[in-house]
Amino acid sequence: MSLRGSRWFKGGFIAASLLLSAFTVQGQGDTAVVYRCPGNLYTSTITAKEAREQGCRTLDGAPITVLAAPKRPAAASGNAPTASPRPDTRIDPSEQRARDSDARRILEAELQREEQRLSEMQAEYNKGEPERRGDERNYQKYLDRVSDLKSGIARKESDIAALKRELSKLP
Repeated sequence: MSLRGSRWFKGGFIAASLLLSAFTVQGQGDTAVVYRCPGNLYTSTITAKEAREQGCRTLDGAPITVLAAPKRPAAASGNAPTASPRPDTRIDPSEQRARDSDARRILEAELQREEQRLSEMQAEYNKGEPERRGDERNYQKYLDRVSDLKSGIARKESDIAALKRELSKLP
């Protein structure tokens, strides 16, 4: 039995070939020069001249790990319908007036509800001294409720101001 015909020799030869090819592929990937630029920016896409102009230095002997950015999903083709109306379609003026009046009615109803809730909260707040409840034997609980009432009143006032701004925008 010859050495060349043995299974062990063929397997060893294949393993050695794979190992050698792996080292040559790895060696080819290290040919790119990586620069470290000001602001902790690492790049290999600029030339040596650009690197000097930007104040970049080469990284020698440092192990470099490069992570590939995730691929972006393919942009939707132009076949998908858009949500916006076509520019050549116009709304009938009477229909637009009806929409505006509905919007005004809804905003006014919401404004009225918010103003009513604000007046209730202000009455409960009692100018910063609300009445203590039975479950507030601990003074800190009382202070927490007063703080919550104060922030709630401020929030309601800003909501009312926003509703009034929206109403002023309507024709």
